[in-house]
Amino acid sequence: MNPLQFEIHHKSTSCNARIGTVTTPHGTFDTPRFMPVGTQATVKGLLPNMVAETGAKIILANTYHLMLRPGSPLVAKMGGLHKWMKWDKPILTDSGGFQVFSLSKLNKISEQGVMLRSHIDGRLINFTPEYAMQIQNQLGADIIMAFDDCPPAQQQPEHNNTTQGLPKHNIQPDLYEKRVEQSCQRTLRWLERCVAGHGRPSEQALFGIIQGGTHLDRRSWCVEQLKQFDLPGYAIGGVAVGEGYEELKRVVEHTAPLMPADKPRYLMGVGYERDIVTAVRAGVDMFDCVLPTRNARNANAFTPTGQIRVVNAKFREDASPIDPCCDCAACGGGYSRSYIHHLFKAKEMLGPILLSVHNIRHFQRLLLDIRVAIKENSWTKLRSDWPIAFN
Repeated sequence: MNPLQFEIHHKSTSCNARIGTVTTPHGTFDTPRFMPVGTQATVKGLLPNMVAETGAKIILANTYHLMLRPGSPLVAKMGGLHKWMKWDKPILTDSGGFQVFSLSKLNKISEQGVMLRSHIDGRLINFTPEYAMQIQNQLGADIIMAFDDCPPAQQQPEHNNTTQGLPKHNIQPDLYEKRVEQSCQRTLRWLERCVAGHGRPSEQALFGIIQGGTHLDRRSWCVEQLKQFDLPGYAIGGVAVGEGYEELKRVVEHTAPLMPADKPRYLMGVGYERDIVTAVRAGVDMFDCVLPTRNARNANAFTPTGQIRVVNAKFREDASPIDPCCDCAACGGGYSRSYIHHLFKAKEMLGPILLSVHNIRHFQRLLLDIRVAIKENSWTKLRSDWPIAFN
């Protein structure tokens, strides 16, 4: 039994974008689709019904963090993620590979796997492809990710909301090339072990992850190697690690069309509106990012013309909603910029809650309009309605 079905309903006449439907044991979602991130089995500050009301049909949870606390055996004992967190729609769990990269000072990588030191209590953990599969099998998500080796960007990442917390570095070109090659080869070998160690293949769809850094020939090689496994879906990894928009665009526009056309294509950890539109036009179907809720907790609200920082003094007496065109519970509910400004100044938890609801809805609205643009070839209207996605 195939745990995932993917049907393409419409293809753009002007680019590689397509509209589809993914069906999983816990329901369906249409694509292109943005997935809110619920790292610790919760989208921070929001009840599951609040997340669902934004239009979200699938969320992401984090294998590494749930392994550390409370541990996947407990989640399994409680009936799995869906029952435990009261989310009856699809869930995707990442493999932990990105955390291995982002917490590189706390681990040592080898062919066998990664020796991790917990950032919570300091204990050593032997994190292997087999263990990544065991954890995700116990968590019970509909889509699970293969354990991969994610290389860093060649240059030290500029500090922004997506690179916050990433290791800073500058790697010589020859050393970077060797590291990318090592990553591709190791990711492939680890995928073989993930496939062999996957204990619930009829219930959980395993996606492979394409690495290759900014070397397009390595991306091509990795795609061809992973296609041989005939997996339910494939992901582009390692493009939200500080390489910048132009490199992201170059890599995604090269890689996405090479991926199997009849399987979902997932771009991991992305991102901003412009990144999403660029990737959709290249043929990508799925996205996730922490930006909506992380920025909300820091008083930053997304709008079609750019972010606004509601704690700025100019919003103290602003009676308008965050976005007059938004139908979220915050904007449609009549909450003003002035009131939300007050909530943040008073350190009331309702402020981050309202902005989290708004920001997630912002991205769901963007993807809804993108699906309309694909179907009606109305990209000019999309550009007019969402200028931030084209600047």
